[in-house]
Amino acid sequence: MDRGPAIAIVGAGPAGLMAAEAAAARGCAVDVYDHMPSPARKLLMAGKSGLNVTNTASGFASKLPDALAPMIAAFGPAEVIAWMEGLGQPVFTGSTGRVFPEAMKASPLLRAWLARLDGLGVRLHRRMRWTGWSNGALRFADGTAIRPEATILATGGASWRRLGSDGRWAAHLPGATAPFAPANVGFRVEWSPHMGRHFGAAVKNAGLLVGGATHRGEITVSRHGLEGGGLYPLSPALRDGAPLALDLKPDMTLAQVRDRLARGGRDSLPNRLRKALRLAPVQVALLQEFGRPLPGDLAPLVKHLPVPLAGPRPLDEAISTAGGLRFDAVDDRLMLRDRPGTFAAGEMLDWEAPTGGWLLTACLATGVWAGRAAADWVGR
Repeated sequence: MDRGPAIAIVGAGPAGLMAAEAAAARGCAVDVYDHMPSPARKLLMAGKSGLNVTNTASGFASKLPDALAPMIAAFGPAEVIAWMEGLGQPVFTGSTGRVFPEAMKASPLLRAWLARLDGLGVRLHRRMRWTGWSNGALRFADGTAIRPEATILATGGASWRRLGSDGRWAAHLPGATAPFAPANVGFRVEWSPHMGRHFGAAVKNAGLLVGGATHRGEITVSRHGLEGGGLYPLSPALRDGAPLALDLKPDMTLAQVRDRLARGGRDSLPNRLRKALRLAPVQVALLQEFGRPLPGDLAPLVKHLPVPLAGPRPLDEAISTAGGLRFDAVDDRLMLRDRPGTFAAGEMLDWEAPTGGWLLTACLATGVWAGRAAADWVGR
């Protein structure tokens, strides 16, 4: 049996590649194994919409679980930006603090990154599906068995199976994982036929009422329900059954809405909503969809329109997942408590983050942390 490399990494997504870089920079021999034919497919897909890598907004760590705080302190937004620029990828920061590569796509970054890893001696093994352990050896579907000095698992979550994150690894860690759940995901709504003409319409300048607080953000009416960046940060609460309501005029008080509607005189209701409140057609449609039969006093409904959700969209459609390897199953080095020398990183850990740069930065930070810890373990 081939004794294998000093450090084996399972998973060639952002966390796995960053773990490889961190360990190889400490002089370790590193081999990365991935079951897909090419690495970082989910990263490349994210890059099609601009690749929001990190965020310079204050309180970055507060958006993430406390267990990740030391990792973000060691490799947070400033370090991510420096790392990207070190790969020859200049960045720019948007008005909300979101940071993007100037190229606005992932492929140039990934090419430069893979070239750096190659220069560090990292070897990438494709089409190698990990199937667990046997007699202490890492086993792969093609029959390969290796005994590395340390292992880093960076196997991803359980969404976007076609890009490589299928969650099948959880079967190899029985008793150590929490059930997967969709995060940053849309929610199902059973629409009546008249909503069909509004599919694809954005609902702007509305408040999302969840848990007694008003959240601002754009959502989109789709064939299957509601989706969009305004909804994604609320997915944990909505997934747990919290009700959703819309405030169609969040910048007006109830009294102001009532007064505006009263000025409409003999105008038809659609005209009053359009002229007096300047509601967009999709907002009027939502009011009709969820408010019928409409009351005489429409103002309370405009300010608090209940939206009956029918649950989240399927796990495989989610941008990311909650659940996975529990933090009580690893120590502060991200090493599995019941398997010394095996570390974990990235989205396979049981945490979730909103979109906006937090998710990818935390994957990179945990990769750095696990890579350095594994290098320390093998004595480099």
